[in-house]
Amino acid sequence: MMKEINILVLDDEKVFRKEIKEFLDGEGFSVLTAERPSEAFSILSENQIDIVILDLRLPEMDGLQVLTKVKEEYPDIEVIMITGHGDMDAVINAMRLGAIEYFPKPFRLLDMRAAIQRTKRYIALHEQLKEINQTYSLVSKDLIESIGSEIIGNSFGIRQVVDLMGKVAKTDNTSVLITGESGTGKELVARGIHYLSSRKKSYFYAVNCSAIPDTLFESEFFGHKKGAFTGANEDKAGWFEVANGGTLFLDEVVEMQPAMQSKLLRVLEDRKIRRIGSSIDIPVDVRIIAATNQDINKLIEEGKFRSDLYYRLNSFQIHIPPLRERKEDIPILFDYYIKHISNRMGKKITQVDPTIAKAMMSYNFPGNIREMRNMVERAIILSEGGRLTMKNFSGLIAPADSTSTTGVIGEEIFDLDLIEKIVIMKALERTGYKKTEAAQLLNITRQALDRRLEKYDINL
Repeated sequence: MMKEINILVLDDEKVFRKEIKEFLDGEGFSVLTAERPSEAFSILSENQIDIVILDLRLPEMDGLQVLTKVKEEYPDIEVIMITGHGDMDAVINAMRLGAIEYFPKPFRLLDMRAAIQRTKRYIALHEQLKEINQTYSLVSKDLIESIGSEIIGNSFGIRQVVDLMGKVAKTDNTSVLITGESGTGKELVARGIHYLSSRKKSYFYAVNCSAIPDTLFESEFFGHKKGAFTGANEDKAGWFEVANGGTLFLDEVVEMQPAMQSKLLRVLEDRKIRRIGSSIDIPVDVRIIAATNQDINKLIEEGKFRSDLYYRLNSFQIHIPPLRERKEDIPILFDYYIKHISNRMGKKITQVDPTIAKAMMSYNFPGNIREMRNMVERAIILSEGGRLTMKNFSGLIAPADSTSTTGVIGEEIFDLDLIEKIVIMKALERTGYKKTEAAQLLNITRQALDRRLEKYDINL
């Protein structure tokens, strides 16, 4: 419920002041009155005022001067101007100076009440916007302090994501489904929810469901007892036990086989697990955050994903928009990654060709933020003399079907490790950061690609 509206009436006509006050008091408003501007500013300094009803003609200074001073010293106060003189220039100036309404005398008090009600709604919306902005700032600050990274951007889409993160973090057990294309930052959002929640002192465990062989899925999720199967040489805790009290992040949850989907659903409903080879149930207190870059509703229609598991996971959904739908964030991200990556590499960048940012604004970024980060990293590796030029960003201008490494690795690079790293990053960009497809393009196994990603510290 919105707080009570406090009104100050500044008019040198006693009868008029009294009439307005008596009427507005009867309408449930809190009303103070002043005859002179000096008296009014004394009241403003000692009271929380929301609306000033201000006469144009006053002693000491005119109403426009009072309006200017009010807006300078109390910018959140709204001003309704009144006058018995038909001076249209004064009316126009008052509106330009920030008055929200204007009434010529005489006017109906009912019209004044309607104007105050409109102003009241405006004040409520303004307070709501301030609260959202404050929440966004606090969430961003907390994220920086907790996970060393910020959800970068000022677009409406990303601010909405941050707002939803802050809201769902206040709940303790609500399951969250994060949707968005590959590279949009789904794990970062999941980590942000964890570190903003009461579970932040417990473990955050991230699992890529597409990377676990079907034969090991149950053991990895629920653990096993020693001797439960060949190779089970000791007791092992599963992911649910590891993340007990904290958060379990299931990336690409739709890759789970139907049998495992059923077992996961049962754990979410019963809040307990049983290790393979054991007859003892273990209670678990875990928040599940799941993510996918696929059309989950289509998979449900095709019978590839259980609808009841979807409804259990989708208690609260956050969709991260792709970078191409929030282009206003591209310059901010570009600047952030130049500073962040160059500092990490110890390679100072002092000059950036302005055409790079323009080219980025017209690029579609199929790999989203991950692609931009890797693009900037590759460019900084290739840069010379502290300068970033368009030739360092060949991906922005090279044709999509080009298979040549000319311009990608450069003519003067003879470091085989560096060449391999750049070609791997190019293959990942070409395949939308799908590691299996990238491995096929590079003519190596998925496991070999994983080893190289770890070797070159390429984080996906």
